[in-house]
Amino acid sequence: MSSSRLVLGVLGLAAMVCGLAISVAPRAQPVAADAPAYTADGRLEFPKAYRKWVYLTSGLDMSYLPNALRNLSTFGNVFVNPHAYDAFIENGTWPDKTVLVLEVRRAEQNASINRNGRSQGDLVRTEVHLKDNSRFEGGWAFFAFADETPAAMIARTANCYSCHQEHAAVDTTFVQFYPTLLSIARTKKTLTDHYLTVETNAVGK
Repeated sequence: MSSSRLVLGVLGLAAMVCGLAISVAPRAQPVAADAPAYTADGRLEFPKAYRKWVYLTSGLDMSYLPNALRNLSTFGNVFVNPHAYDAFIENGTWPDKTVLVLEVRRAEQNASINRNGRSQGDLVRTEVHLKDNSRFEGGWAFFAFADETPAAMIARTANCYSCHQEHAAVDTTFVQFYPTLLSIARTKKTLTDHYLTVETNAVGK
């Protein structure tokens, strides 16, 4: 065999081996476009596209504390990233990289031609509750934004962590206030034992 044919034969064998290696190598899972993003020092980037996400619910002047002092009437609007919503619809649970956004807006009276009830006004603040198993202990973390500047994680000593841990309907999230998802969680049997106990006691009263 000529030296040129020998070289071509070796190159062909190498190409086959490389091709085999490429074909059997596991593919990295693509990062969803709506996944959380962080700065180099670990602060959360503001999720600027959240108003294009899935809307879950709105609440007016909600508080989890009895007799809470309130100097401003507000609406709270909740959005979730689409890939997390699709997973919840299928499984009744939140996947890794779930991002829930709470948009707090002033509740206005007599705005424009309105003479009854309240409408939504200026943005007051934005809060994020997200799941990132590779980054946070327990998977979940909270962030608060006054504007679109990247935010540091709220310290785990804050009562939002214990409140969600103790009262959430699914995982550490208040699905009990998301009417389009609560029935799904009930069907999929993913409601927490604590929530089921509270719900049962409420029905029994």
